[in-house]
Amino acid sequence: MKNTILRAGVAAMVAFASTAALAWEPTKTVEFIVPAGTGGGADQMARVVQSVIAKHNLMKQSVVVINKSGGAGAEGFLDVKGSKGDPHKIIITLSNLFTTPLATGVPFNWRDLTPVQMLALDQFVLWVNAATPYKSAKEYIEAAKKAGGKMKMAGTGSKQEDQIITAAIEQKTGAKFIYIPFKGGGDVAVQLVGKHVDSTVNNPIEAVAQWRAGTLRPLCVFDPKRMPYTAKVTEKMSWGDIPTCREGGLDVDYLMLRGIFMPSDVTPEQVNFYVELFKKVRATSEWKDLMERGAFNQTALSGKEYADWVAREEARHVALMKSAGFIAGSK
Repeated sequence: MKNTILRAGVAAMVAFASTAALAWEPTKTVEFIVPAGTGGGADQMARVVQSVIAKHNLMKQSVVVINKSGGAGAEGFLDVKGSKGDPHKIIITLSNLFTTPLATGVPFNWRDLTPVQMLALDQFVLWVNAATPYKSAKEYIEAAKKAGGKMKMAGTGSKQEDQIITAAIEQKTGAKFIYIPFKGGGDVAVQLVGKHVDSTVNNPIEAVAQWRAGTLRPLCVFDPKRMPYTAKVTEKMSWGDIPTCREGGLDVDYLMLRGIFMPSDVTPEQVNFYVELFKKVRATSEWKDLMERGAFNQTALSGKEYADWVAREEARHVALMKSAGFIAGSK
């Protein structure tokens, strides 16, 4: 009887060891592609992930962040699309996952990739220079209407998220703006601080330093719910104190994906490695600090839930961009 039990125990241990040995993990450096420039929200998030993985030894191999921003991110997407079956390459996406192929006609679709993990959703805030008299979205929109199309809205890129939001504001309110594109959110914030433009819809992390310094003022957040962060960013205000745009009479919502994809034709075991890796990343204090510092919406999805969300968001962007006339070949 004892020998039978012993043999069973040994067999179980061998089976476990074999299963563990078969579990996939990277065997060389992982390339972490950012389809955007340095310093922006996606780049900052990728570099935090890189540092967290290294600091906590979350994987044996190293991670190198590579920015491929050409063609509004098309350079990065086409690189990963062309890397079928390569599990040593991942990409962090923003809404240019949808907007870039729609606006440019570049031969790419998110279905050319493998969805891995939604890390978070990024907020957009309507910002003005703190020296201006506007204290609410309603006041600013009324001023823009009176200006008769002379107000300047700065944003990152053309026919991308910032301009889509600007077009939605125009459609909802009748106000008109001169949209001026810049390379990144950092440049956009600098232009507003210097009073070269009248407003922006920058992500929180791209303008928080200027808000804390007292040079920029947030008017509203483009989220149906207020942000949950209650720690004071300035002497008087937290992220949670910023009203939603709906509260201010501006019925426009927009959240941006911060998600991970791999090339096509990778195995479920390879995808699962990264799902588990990012679960560990999101449990660290450094990640939680980034979430609060950048006022992110912390929705996180994987598997079919993530793929279904991406499909719905693609359909929404088709509708948004069609109504704004931003789809390639549209008039």
